[in-house]
Amino acid sequence: MSHTTQTFFTHTNVGLPPNYEKMQEEHEVAVLGGTHSPVPANSTVINIRGDTVVPDHVVWSLFNTIFMNTCCLGFIAFAYSIKSRDRKMVGDVIGAQSYASTAKCLNICALVLSIALTVSLIAVFTFTSVHLFQMTHDPPGH
Repeated sequence: MSHTTQTFFTHTNVGLPPNYEKMQEEHEVAVLGGTHSPVPANSTVINIRGDTVVPDHVVWSLFNTIFMNTCCLGFIAFAYSIKSRDRKMVGDVIGAQSYASTAKCLNICALVLSIALTVSLIAVFTFTSVHLFQMTHDPPGH
């Protein structure tokens, strides 16, 4: 590696700066991984928030409030859905996800309880109707 300066210019070195060899050496060091010093390299983490879609379950909660409001679970789910939508509008994604998760659980509970209640009412009505039908068509003396 010589540090002599060139006084004449040819077509090959017209665009090159005078310290070409030093720059190429620095480039080689950067490509090979830098210096091996005992000090760890500093790193910077940049969190880029993407468009995170948080479902707020407002429509489902409204349906459960109007049609399947067993133990007021539909109304409570609707309240949590509105809170989730408010948190989403403010930009609090974690809070919106928390409220949406609670609303989803309440909606599932309201739906399951309403279906179970409906099925049990249909079963009771059917058995009662069959029993009454048998009592009216069978004479008591038989």
